[in-house]
Amino acid sequence: MRCVADIMTRDLFPLKANQTLNVVRLLMRTVQVRHVPILDDEEHFVGLLSHRDLLAYSISKLADINPIEQRELDRHIPIKDVMRTEIATTTPATDLKEAISSMLENKFGCLPVIDNQKNLVGIITDEDIIRLAIKLLEKEEKEEASSLTPVEN
Repeated sequence: MRCVADIMTRDLFPLKANQTLNVVRLLMRTVQVRHVPILDDEEHFVGLLSHRDLLAYSISKLADINPIEQRELDRHIPIKDVMRTEIATTTPATDLKEAISSMLENKFGCLPVIDNQKNLVGIITDEDIIRLAIKLLEKEEKEEASSLTPVEN
């Protein structure tokens, strides 16, 4: 049985709830992530901010706000004011099929992975699942190729 810990991303870039949206934008652009876990001062997971959430809180380009003005506005908006706090989570030991089914059924782009002490230990994203699918397809291709190879006596 495969579990969430087998494919979850462990290199995370969490932020604190009192940081501002400009920090989130910079992080997402710099390390190219779409989901940022949010921690409280005790390092416990308290929320999530996705790229989609960030876009929803941006002033529309139709409002004729230039990027400098948007950054200035973002400097005054704390993450805690816009992060989602009602977030489904999973554990490292959760059956992988169960976690993936939950993501698919609920249209989640990710599931934060939390241990017994409510510490963030990873995140499983749709990208992790795609990587697994590619690996499994490559394995299947190799097995098919090896079964077609003639056996010499």
